[in-house]
Amino acid sequence: MTDRALGPDAGDTHSGDAPATDEVDLERERRAASAIYGTIVGSAVLAVAPRETVARLVASVIVTLLIYWAAERYARIMALRIVIHRDLTRADVAGELARGWELVSASFVSLGVLVVVSLAGAGLDTAVLTALVASTVVLCWTGWRVGGDAHLRLGRRLLSAAVAGAFGIIMIVLKAHVHH
Repeated sequence: MTDRALGPDAGDTHSGDAPATDEVDLERERRAASAIYGTIVGSAVLAVAPRETVARLVASVIVTLLIYWAAERYARIMALRIVIHRDLTRADVAGELARGWELVSASFVSLGVLVVVSLAGAGLDTAVLTALVASTVVLCWTGWRVGGDAHLRLGRRLLSAAVAGAFGIIMIVLKAHVHH
């Protein structure tokens, strides 16, 4: 974990190759990382969870992502203690607990697709596949956007989108192997 990932009290040095940027850029980095991670984990749950009902599947994704969010927040709070060498204030803890919700909310697009497709009359397997395709599109778009924000040239930007989308494709393949 780099110092820059721990917040403004952690200092402005880090072990990465890129120069330190201001706190707004670091917060954008954290949010993007959480959203990508949440989309991938939510897709993994959609791919492997038992196919009982849409409601149970949605609950499985949300509960799993809430557990991941809580574990990440706990780990960051503990790491922050190491860096700042003091007990954390309530404000420190509250600040950390206010972050990272993109990990959970990133799943809302695919879960919305799952619910809408199911309500439109599709079977559960079709609804899950459609939701996984939606997640893959979101991952590709996110990779493309991140590449643009990083001012990558076209080839590298396409690679960024392709690598992000590959995670979604892996989940679609996983679903096909687990449930067939």
